[in-house]
Amino acid sequence: MILHGYWRSGAAYRVRIALALKGVDYETQGHDLRTGAQKAADYVALNPQGMVPALQIDGAVLTQSPAILEWLEETHPEPPLLPADPLDRARVRAMAALIVCDIHPLNNLRVGKSLREDFGADQAAVDAWAARWIVPGFTALEALVARDGDGWCFGNTPTLADACLIPQIYSAHRFNVPLDAFPRLLAIDAAARAHPAFIAAHPDRQPDAD
Repeated sequence: MILHGYWRSGAAYRVRIALALKGVDYETQGHDLRTGAQKAADYVALNPQGMVPALQIDGAVLTQSPAILEWLEETHPEPPLLPADPLDRARVRAMAALIVCDIHPLNNLRVGKSLREDFGADQAAVDAWAARWIVPGFTALEALVARDGDGWCFGNTPTLADACLIPQIYSAHRFNVPLDAFPRLLAIDAAARAHPAFIAAHPDRQPDAD
């Protein structure tokens, strides 16, 4: 199993968390998004979208982190990252989608690059842009965690929602987004900082990190 990613990619980060939570061994292949390495011909042959992550397994290539996370849950069911009850599973998936669909795509590297190159944004403007989407998303997520969380996003063990949240909190810090209004999310982040799987998946611990 080979995970193609980039140490600071939020999408690759969430897959690393899930792999670590499930105790799945894998090799890492880094592609520096800053230099356009993900657009190299040999990588595009694996993933025509030219984005990370991609997971090579048993002669197949899986792309898009939500699909990879679902595949991991189906093929490596222990420990479960989705609850047993179908309604609860839908709630966890909704939390994850709030992050991966409505927040993360608007503050990833290629959007920031476009803001700088196409619209002349400086770092302060890029930070404000990121906050514009992170803050309302986290406001909604804080309310959902208040309803369903018990130390983690849903219940008292990590789920797919937590695997998605922690990379987004990492990004929020990078964009200097104040998070004091989200005590429940910050408490989850603190729990993750003490959890071996989340520690192992942290960007700073990746072999391709600066």
